[in-house]
Amino acid sequence: MDFIGPEEASQADADKKMAAVESLPLFTKTFPSDDTNDVAMQALQSLAYEGTPDEIAENFKEQGNDYFRGKRYREAAGFYTQGIDAKPTENTLLEALLCNRAACNLELQNYGSVLRDCSKALFINPKSLKSLYRSALALLALDRLDEALDCCDRGLSFDVNNQAIRAVRDQAIRAKAEKDRRERKKNERLLKEQGEMKLLQAALKERHLFWTTNPQGIAENPHSPHFDPEDSSKSTLILPVFFLYPQHATSDVISDFVEDTTFSAHLSQMFPPQAPPPSWDQKGQYVANSLAVYAITRRKRLLKVGKKMTLGDVCKAAIERAGEPLDGLELKDGYLTFAVLPKGDVEQNWVAEFKRTRDSH
Repeated sequence: MDFIGPEEASQADADKKMAAVESLPLFTKTFPSDDTNDVAMQALQSLAYEGTPDEIAENFKEQGNDYFRGKRYREAAGFYTQGIDAKPTENTLLEALLCNRAACNLELQNYGSVLRDCSKALFINPKSLKSLYRSALALLALDRLDEALDCCDRGLSFDVNNQAIRAVRDQAIRAKAEKDRRERKKNERLLKEQGEMKLLQAALKERHLFWTTNPQGIAENPHSPHFDPEDSSKSTLILPVFFLYPQHATSDVISDFVEDTTFSAHLSQMFPPQAPPPSWDQKGQYVANSLAVYAITRRKRLLKVGKKMTLGDVCKAAIERAGEPLDGLELKDGYLTFAVLPKGDVEQNWVAEFKRTRDSH
């Protein structure tokens, strides 16, 4: 027993029947206003509600079937609704109206309505194969795969050879296998990320790098500390770094500063002697060999960075000496920060101002 909707008819027959129906005043789509004097039209309209509730409901069901065959699902659903509203006393008729309206809503992708109507039909007839079939299709569309399989299994317990339900069940099994596969991949990825995060936290702690956040809220940071992907031993860190230029209130970001790379290597690329100066360096003071770099530790110690020092060397230099309070560099919102200044008066003035401000607190 296979089924999709109300009994199928050829498209030509359906179109012909629909045209005939709509040519009758009783089934016209546009009705006159309430104050019309067309007595015949009013009489014809009233005929739709003459007869017993079952006769009225049956009439609307047949009209709905005609529209469904014409693939006019919204109008068909409207007729089925009128049939349901007629409150038929025959349970098989009410079940059919509910199942047919569910078929319309399935086509319209109103899956919640499908499930509500099928639930009502199953309350009337727990063995309603059409209700179980359409419920399974709606649940499949909603990715509620276990429920879809349950509907299919219930249907097949009543009709083991139902090919339509078997086809939906096969779809649900394939979809569930794919969903389970994606879920496994996701869990594997999460476990791997969690493991790497633990290793990263241990590496940061070993280097005395302290993660802090801006009290005004976490800043957007498209970069983050991570291990060098070319180092399978996961012993080399790559860190995002800010170079601040205090006298100009500007900065540069080095998104991937490998910890075994020297500061001079970056400065020589950023400020080579023969290159034009940055637009903000009107005096041309920022040349690699003429620059001083400073790091500020968590305890506000000022460390001057030597030319040949690597980022890893600076991290070690920032660690507290024996017997002193815990110290190291701060990762502010995930970035290490260094001040870069021209050697000479600018450098000396900045250092003096930093110490004066620090010591006054």
